[in-house]
Amino acid sequence: MLSVIITQFVVLWAVIDPVGSVPVYLAQTQHLTAKQRRLVALKAIAIAAGVLLFFLIAGQFLLEAMQIPLPAFQAAGGLVLLLFALTMIFGESKPDQETKLSKDISHSDLADLAVYPLAIPSIASPGAMMAIVMLTDNHRYSLMDQSITAGIMLLVLLLTLLLLLGATVIQKWIGNVGAAIISRVMGLILAAIALNNLLLGIKDFYAL
Repeated sequence: MLSVIITQFVVLWAVIDPVGSVPVYLAQTQHLTAKQRRLVALKAIAIAAGVLLFFLIAGQFLLEAMQIPLPAFQAAGGLVLLLFALTMIFGESKPDQETKLSKDISHSDLADLAVYPLAIPSIASPGAMMAIVMLTDNHRYSLMDQSITAGIMLLVLLLTLLLLLGATVIQKWIGNVGAAIISRVMGLILAAIALNNLLLGIKDFYAL
């Protein structure tokens, strides 16, 4: 049982990729106050948890009912993430953004930042959704097994939250210029990850 738990933790850590969500979080919240950043992080984790729990409970029925193969779902998510990565690379710098953004940001604006692209597709990525569906296959796993998987998933999300909250401290040390540089570099890395997911989805789709 312990080996199964460890294996599932490693799989979910890889597909949720908490470390990879940090540059997305920094890019989306660099113009916000510390309090607003914490709120965005909390909202993003809550939304991602809700989405992944939904797929844990009903994802298998939904995809089977719509006859959508999992590789196609993964490829679509990779494409969306790639488009966001390109905006990180070629988008405006922090000073340019701040001249266009108001300092008074409403709760609805914060919710929008939390939903896309942080909660979806960065944290609750198509790969994470697919992994949850496979790890809780109703034909292979009991209700107890699925409950354990849900607990492991929530643990990974909690660790993700801690990393996001720590990211604000990191940005204070590196400053605006450092944040802009990291945003471009991590955008390139994120583009590679997204393209890999896209190509794997296409490959698996034609292998079906």
